[in-house]
Amino acid sequence: MDRQYDVPGMVVREHTVPVPLHWGAEGSPTIPVFVRELVHPDKRDDDLPLLCFLQGGPGGKSPRPVGGGDWIARALQDFRVVLMDQRGTGRSSRVTARRISAFPDPRAAAEHLLAYRADSIVADAEHVRATVYGGRPWTTLGQSYGGFLTLTYLSQAPQGLERCLVTGGLASVRPDARELYRRTYPRVAAKTRRFYDRYPDDVARVAAVADLVEAGDVRLPDGDRLSVRRLQTLGSGLGTKTGPEQLHWLFEEALEDGDDQLSDAFLDAVAQRTTYWDNPLYVVLHESIYASGEGATGWAAEAERGPEFDPGRRPLPFTGEMVYPWMFDEVRALRPFGPAAHALAEIPSYGALYDPAVLARNEVPVDAAVYFDDMYVDAGLSLDTAEAVGNVRVWVTNEHEHDGLRTGDVLDRLLRLRTR
Repeated sequence: MDRQYDVPGMVVREHTVPVPLHWGAEGSPTIPVFVRELVHPDKRDDDLPLLCFLQGGPGGKSPRPVGGGDWIARALQDFRVVLMDQRGTGRSSRVTARRISAFPDPRAAAEHLLAYRADSIVADAEHVRATVYGGRPWTTLGQSYGGFLTLTYLSQAPQGLERCLVTGGLASVRPDARELYRRTYPRVAAKTRRFYDRYPDDVARVAAVADLVEAGDVRLPDGDRLSVRRLQTLGSGLGTKTGPEQLHWLFEEALEDGDDQLSDAFLDAVAQRTTYWDNPLYVVLHESIYASGEGATGWAAEAERGPEFDPGRRPLPFTGEMVYPWMFDEVRALRPFGPAAHALAEIPSYGALYDPAVLARNEVPVDAAVYFDDMYVDAGLSLDTAEAVGNVRVWVTNEHEHDGLRTGDVLDRLLRLRTR
């Protein structure tokens, strides 16, 4: 049942739309896709264009609006904003450990997870556009993984698109996870060096924490044993605007009792950042977003991880948003997904997510912010894509990090690109 209510600065309408679990398969069971529509209170009855937000991830649910001066407030000046919980997340048939554990074998679970890739998400969006919004073309705004979805959308259903905006997510149209990590590992190392240069006292402090973890049986609040390699993954935030500061403040209060014990507050914060209870699909599906056509992903991040990221090195090298097979042994929330994740990594051929020929003759206006120093999406690959896809304009900048949509004026700048 559709609902309507107000939150500060916007009117909210909710829709739940049934879609096939397996698009194109006769007799497929259905799952619900949840959609939250936002409109400015002064424009609730206006005939406004639609902006569909394609959320980052994988495995990320749509934003939960709280009002204020974020990108949503800017979008509401001109659009009705459509926030869709991508299948498997939030209120759209969230994939849980219990559900995955019910499958008879790892391959069956992996086959189920393939129904949550970009091609199905785009098919869901098209169904929502047709059934809820009468088939009106809309503008899409793709943040990070949402940019990957944008390229799939342009390949599958360009007729549904008025314009596409992409922030930090113009992916390679010939995806190769190992190539991506070959390019981003050095950037992670550079961000880490910059962090230690900014906070030189943290060289010794982080090393002391790592030494305590390596020497003892350090337990997180949920009972997981903390390893140094799990500690290294705290560097995943270094590619955001405030990530270095957040990491610094985290380690500032890590040690207590004469610097020979880790504080409860530190261990709780580490658990919150590394347990993935809220979005396990982020880890489970992470490398599969780079799988399109022939070739297994084969734990690409693990394969490309060089000795410079050895957990025994000091200063301690941090890692980025890379996903590793050991995570499914060490992280309690991920253990039930482990067999399926290993099966996914071994699948020799995936369905193609992009159609290079269709993209080359694309006529839908695409405006993309490419962050020159992006730690997660390689700017060089993004610019290669801009050359390979028709009607793309790029704004290359080092003013912002990967989270520029949330922390800067990126949306306003993109909206104005075609009006100059």
